[in-house]
Amino acid sequence: MIEATSSGGVVIYRGKILALYKSYKNRYEGWVLPKGTVEEGEEYRETALREVKEEAGVDAQIIKYVGKSQYNFAIPDDIVVKDVHWFLMAADNYHSKPQREEYFIDSGYYKFHEIYHLLKFSNEKQIVEQAYNEYIELKKANLWDRRK
Repeated sequence: MIEATSSGGVVIYRGKILALYKSYKNRYEGWVLPKGTVEEGEEYRETALREVKEEAGVDAQIIKYVGKSQYNFAIPDDIVVKDVHWFLMAADNYHSKPQREEYFIDSGYYKFHEIYHLLKFSNEKQIVEQAYNEYIELKKANLWDRRK
């Protein structure tokens, strides 16, 4: 068993959530949230900001930690157990540019009900739901737009 740790973001701008579409050799991989491996000496927040910038070309700011998801996947001769730490983030505009080197061919911001159906993985759907509820609470308390 191999243990791995990643960090990522649920990035929101004007109520819409950022997602990336991955396609490897024209094979459907699905819509995902930006995330990636925590590098040596990096904190979870640093990784999340870096990965959002690298994978989507988005400069975001962290609003708060929203939780951890865990999943397993098989590789030849082993199983990887991955923890992903998630942050609610805010972007300043709708611009995004998918990272072609990582096989992301599209990116964009979607309404909650759209992204919920687009996302491939149930653990990402759960974290989006949690993060979006946090966003709604911050909006209701008039705290979202005062974050700067």
